[in-house]
Amino acid sequence: MKHFYTLLLTLIVTTTFAQVPTGYYDSATGTGFTLKTQLKEIIDNVNDGLDTEYLHDDQGYDAMDAFIANYDIDNYYETGSNTILDPYSESPSGADPYNFTPVTQECGEYDEEGDCYNKEHVIPQSVFNRQIPMRSDAHSLLPTDGRVNGFRSNYPFGVVNNSQLVSQTGISNPTQNGSKLGNNLNSGYSAGYTGIVFEPIDEFKGDIARIYFYFATRYEDQISNWGSYAMFNGTSNTVFENTFLNILLEWHNMDPVSQKEIDRNNDIFYNHQDNRNPFIDHPEYVTLIWNPTPDNEVPSTPTNLVASNPSDNSIDLSWNASTDNIAVVSYDIYIDGVNSLNTTSTSFTVPGLSSNTEYCFTIKAKDAAGNESSFSNQACETTTDNGSSEGGVDLFFSEYIEGSGTNKALEIANFTGSNITDLSAYTLKISFNGNASWTNVYSFPSNAIINNEDVYVIANGSSTVCTSEYDDLNNSITSFNGNDAIGLFKNDVLIDILGDFNSDADYAKDITLVRKPTVSEPTTTFNIAEWDSFPQNDCTDLGDHTQTLSTIDFNIANIGIYPNPVKNILNIKLANQQETQIDIFNVLGKKVLSKTIYNSSTINTQELTSGIYIMKIKQGNASISKKLIKK
Repeated sequence: MKHFYTLLLTLIVTTTFAQVPTGYYDSATGTGFTLKTQLKEIIDNVNDGLDTEYLHDDQGYDAMDAFIANYDIDNYYETGSNTILDPYSESPSGADPYNFTPVTQECGEYDEEGDCYNKEHVIPQSVFNRQIPMRSDAHSLLPTDGRVNGFRSNYPFGVVNNSQLVSQTGISNPTQNGSKLGNNLNSGYSAGYTGIVFEPIDEFKGDIARIYFYFATRYEDQISNWGSYAMFNGTSNTVFENTFLNILLEWHNMDPVSQKEIDRNNDIFYNHQDNRNPFIDHPEYVTLIWNPTPDNEVPSTPTNLVASNPSDNSIDLSWNASTDNIAVVSYDIYIDGVNSLNTTSTSFTVPGLSSNTEYCFTIKAKDAAGNESSFSNQACETTTDNGSSEGGVDLFFSEYIEGSGTNKALEIANFTGSNITDLSAYTLKISFNGNASWTNVYSFPSNAIINNEDVYVIANGSSTVCTSEYDDLNNSITSFNGNDAIGLFKNDVLIDILGDFNSDADYAKDITLVRKPTVSEPTTTFNIAEWDSFPQNDCTDLGDHTQTLSTIDFNIANIGIYPNPVKNILNIKLANQQETQIDIFNVLGKKVLSKTIYNSSTINTQELTSGIYIMKIKQGNASISKKLIKK
């Protein structure tokens, strides 16, 4: 029996920013310090008469203990560990030197690094004399190792001169994750200060910078009246001494906004104090305020673009990084001349391609001001035709258990026709109670694989049903209830979903769902008709999945499609009378044209703009996809 599957994937990957309420930043229309004041009015605790107004609702200093225990969990570097994400002990590229369990390892006293965690004021309390709401502002409070917090003390942040490190008892310098305390380097972008500074690891430098920019904005009307602090210059507009402004700007550019920052910003707004950090939602505000001179310099052209490692539906790209007078923030990837993808990296795997098809790629670099470089060299490659087109379009959810207590599990199936030995592109996320944001990011373990026609089961660590079928335990991604949407993402693009992202209505409370065997592909719209329902705690089918599709004599040779490239009229010739659904999608995955035919017919493409499209042709449960070029 021969199966054909849709090869369509949404061909776009962009940096995912926070889910901001409609109208939140409508009044932020200025530049320079005017913009800074406008942002202050948006995020402060005063009714400033804005059309859309949310007031900063201070929850008190003690409330931060519960916030940290619930939301500052490491779902990014060591998923499933249920440990505190501490920027002073986190090792992003390897095992952490130690971890902290929420609540039980919180403390006020410590002797050595690794004893416990407490709350650090990124802007020291002594600066604002421990006053509220500054003291309890969640945006400027982070959980950190108690000893390292004490080590940093009230010192400003800067670039440490490695030949002038400070020694203290009970702690190494650098610390176990590489943070340092010592005299400022006083060279390059950190020139102008020689005192002692604290330097976090590169992974969190942008986080620190954006906290300072938030603080300088939120408390603009108070900051000039506070005590002296090396990083501040005593003004309410610039706020920062030149040396430290240069350091913060450099850190902001070198370490872009992370998913961890995005999620925390959402958690603070939706679950704690009702205001946001504007510089996480809109990183470009930093330049508009503190460097308002227009940046008209374009980045250098990306070089040495190489297309390689083709599969039936993907091609790897790599290129040399561009340079810029400020910073390169991302790269646009053009497929056959159409701007189709965006990434912050200098390598990328292009998904969702058709088999046995040549694709040509070029790259443009972009900076924060939107300046674009010239096109890179062109690199072309042809996808293979090794039979994976006989498999499903991608991974999809195949079973869901919302059982009693913590008996919760998710099953992901692979019917792509190939073993997937690298799951680094895939993540799972939750949207709780209809909230317009995805949280609790789950990444597969580095050694995880899903063989063709096999499944992968993720369960709650306290689950007691069908435990022999579990491949991984993760309490964060299995904290769902029957009304929480769960998304399966590839390269941070949603490809399959359980539940409704925009609704808190129950769709699967206290039941088990198993994907019907006739379902061949993931979908970004949940349809309960695709699922069979079973009683609570029923996991009879957990650990394997059956897929049985209709047998149809259906291949591209039986369907004539011409001309291609097309100008206005596309001819569809069917060898036999058969209900045939034709859907045309642009490279962003949006359906732009749809038609059902029963005999040979034509489709008017006059309204389509020039570019590349994916045409999905479906008969019964079988489908294929073909690249369509519009002149």
